[in-house]
Amino acid sequence: MEMKRKSSGGSVIAAMCIVIYLFALVQGAVRIYLSMDKQKITAELEFGEIADLALSAASSNTFMSDNYVEIMKNALMSKKSIEAIIITGADGGHAFEKKTGQAINWSNSSEPRFKNKISFSNQNHYRALLIPIRNANIKAASSAIDFAELIKILKQTLLLIMIGLAVSFFTMIIQLLTGKPEKTKGELVYVAAKNQPEKGEAQRRANYREREPKNVSLDGEPKGLYSSRSNIGWEEYTQDRLDSELHRCASTEKDLTLILMEFSAITNDLMYMQAAEEAVNFFTSRDLLFETGDQGMTVILPGVGLDIAIGKAEKFYQRIMEKYPSSFGTASSLNIGLSSRSGRLLNADRLMLEANEALRKAISDSKTSIVAFKSDPEKYRAFIASQS
Repeated sequence: MEMKRKSSGGSVIAAMCIVIYLFALVQGAVRIYLSMDKQKITAELEFGEIADLALSAASSNTFMSDNYVEIMKNALMSKKSIEAIIITGADGGHAFEKKTGQAINWSNSSEPRFKNKISFSNQNHYRALLIPIRNANIKAASSAIDFAELIKILKQTLLLIMIGLAVSFFTMIIQLLTGKPEKTKGELVYVAAKNQPEKGEAQRRANYREREPKNVSLDGEPKGLYSSRSNIGWEEYTQDRLDSELHRCASTEKDLTLILMEFSAITNDLMYMQAAEEAVNFFTSRDLLFETGDQGMTVILPGVGLDIAIGKAEKFYQRIMEKYPSSFGTASSLNIGLSSRSGRLLNADRLMLEANEALRKAISDSKTSIVAFKSDPEKYRAFIASQS
């Protein structure tokens, strides 16, 4: 049975979460800045009201009488942003603060001074009092920010961040629950690894076919370790090397994936050599790549499972399409078939047969260029037992 591998929306969700986080941080920073700016305006207005009251109260009451002090205390407590005031006159300074000891310092000369606190605004609240008392003036210290408003902004910003985390968490759970393809009855499952534009009608009818190697020595045998045409392994060496790698992986209980590629757009040896070098640079060492006919290549990936190999095949496909758009820009110009050991004891002939079937399917399928041949190990063992 054939299944289309679901395209992951992880990158889209990650981008959405980043947008949510950035929006939360930016709106929080902007609102805090605006709140501080509003606090400055409020402090200026409130200080003006207190200064006017200090002047008018001094006109109708004895300066710094009990009644005058009570009026100034009540005025300070009614203000939102002013934290303390100091009124000076001929007899020294008189300090008023909302909370004792939080805003006023007394120097050795008993003159009150405002504390230097980071929570206080750097605004200069000062006004001379035009009353018949020498050096009469009033000054105040105001808070830099409305802390009630600050807490509200931080709570709302945290809520937005938590929404982003919740979205990413539940999306991850959904992907874990729905991301794995369901197995159906039957021994083998085809897994299509990447959706591509539809191929032409001629390509739909095309089937993979074996080709006789042309690059051989005069006596018909391969000459040297690598073919002079491609600088990768001779096709005749594929089966022996694959059998050797299968035996080694079976003894160490590691997986192995075989990849067959067909470059239908290749028309000369130079193009073939370029494609071979791209495969060597991308997949593995040169001695694990082999020619396959005039336009194909075989890649042996010891220790690599099918899922990881499919991902590698997808990246290699995109790399070829993007790097050589004029030569391999169509969906049918490169087809890939895969199969893996998957915990089975099998020989090179069987694995190559499965990979060839997957490649044939990729060539004939109009919607995908990468197909994996997936085997059920239990059913495969039962099949082998029935044959013996």
